[in-house]
Amino acid sequence: MNPDAPANQTAVLGGGCFWCLEAAYQEIEGIGRVVSGYAGGQVPNPSYEQVSGGATGHAEVVQLTFHPNVVTYADILDIFWAIHDPTTPGRQGHDVGPQYRSIILYADDEQKRLAESSKQHIQTLWPQPVITEIVPLEAFYPAEKYHQNYFRSHPEQAYCQAVINPKLQKLREKFHDRLKQEAA
Repeated sequence: MNPDAPANQTAVLGGGCFWCLEAAYQEIEGIGRVVSGYAGGQVPNPSYEQVSGGATGHAEVVQLTFHPNVVTYADILDIFWAIHDPTTPGRQGHDVGPQYRSIILYADDEQKRLAESSKQHIQTLWPQPVITEIVPLEAFYPAEKYHQNYFRSHPEQAYCQAVINPKLQKLREKFHDRLKQEAA
C-alpha cells in the first residue's frame, strides 16, 4: 500500500430524486460507494415519509465515496451540473418540493471553495440564476434500504424508464471517458 496515496474522500450532493443521482454516479470510474439519503435539514434520523412531507428541511441527496487520484471533486461537480437543472427552486422535472432542491453540502473549506468557483462558472452557461445552495454538511442520514441501488434493482419501473434512463444516456454521451468499464 502506498503511504503517499490520498485516502478516499466523500461528497454529498442533491439535485432532485436521489435515485437519479445514485444511478448516474454509480457509473463513474473512481466512485466506490454511493448511498442515497437525506441532509440539510433539522430533524435527526428522518424517514422518507417525513422528508417527502417537506417539513424536515432535508433534501434527497447522495453521499459518494471517491478516490481523488481517479476522479476529483471538481469532476464530481462537473457531472452534478450536467445531470440536473440548478435553476429550478424546489423541483426537478415532475419531482416537486423542497426535498428536491439543488444543494451541495461541503465537508471542508476546499470543497466549499471548489463548489463556489464551480457555481460561478456554471452560472455563465445558464440564462436563469443558478440557485444551488452551498452549505456545510452537518449530518447525513442514509435512506431506507429499499431506496438503495434503486435503479439497478428496478430498471423496468416506469420512473426509471421515463426519468432515470434519459439522464443516464446524457451522462454516457457527455462523460463517456469517465465511465467504469462495465458501464461503458
